[in-house]
Order: sequence, then structure tokens, then C-alpha cells
Amino acid sequence: MSIASETTPKIEFISPLVGLEEHRSFELEPLDEDGLFFTMRSTSDPSLQLVVADPMPFYPDYEPMIDGDTARSLEIVDEKDGAVLAVVNMQGGAEKATMNLLAPIVLNPKAHRATQAVLYGKDQPLDAPLVRKD
Repeated sequence: MSIASETTPKIEFISPLVGLEEHRSFELEPLDEDGLFFTMRSTSDPSLQLVVADPMPFYPDYEPMIDGDTARSLEIVDEKDGAVLAVVNMQGGAEKATMNLLAPIVLNPKAHRATQAVLYGKDQPLDAPLVRKD
């Protein structure tokens, strides 16, 4: 599913992001024309912004699996209803940017619902290098 094609970029987290418990409502805005990078801004505190990205162009073999309860709570009936984004860490600048593949954000852009899924039992890094593999 293309997130960039959605007309209403508001996302409500059904459970809060780790470390951001008081923020559940965000606006998702594309940062590039390719629809790879987005800014996720808290509606309750606009100064709180996260950069998120589609992990697939960087890690084409990345296949996070979510459980049925999570899919139902996000109103994901078909796989194409869901999307996955990874939080991007830009602290070291663009050259040293990394993405969190261990705890992706799973969302249903049509239902405007999201959650952060922690992939237990998976060997996924918190700080995977952000290098495009096309």
C-alpha cells in the first residue's frame, strides 16, 4: 500500500511508541517524492517529530510478521491494507543514519491506526545502516 497516496495523514497509535507514552496522535507527511521518507509529527506537541522510512528499498528481504490480534486491532484484513515504517536515527547526520528494524511501526493508513511492533525472537538490529539497495 502506498502511504503517500493517502489524503489524510493523521495516525492514531493503538498503543504508544516506546518512550513516548503521552503521544498517540501523529500527522504523517512525505519528505520526498518517492514516498520513502516521512516525518511523523505529534499533534499534541508539534516540536516532537520522528523521521520514518519504508525499509524495503534498503532491506528488500525484511519481512516483519505481526500476530493476528495486532492485525485485527489495526483493522488489517488483507496484507495490502498494512504498511511498515522504520524509525530513522539521524543523530550522526545523513551519512551515518540508521533505521530501527527490531521495532517497526505497523500501520493501516486507510483506518489511520498504527502500533509499534517489537519483533521478539528475530535477529533484527536497532541501528541498521541506511544504505539503499536497488
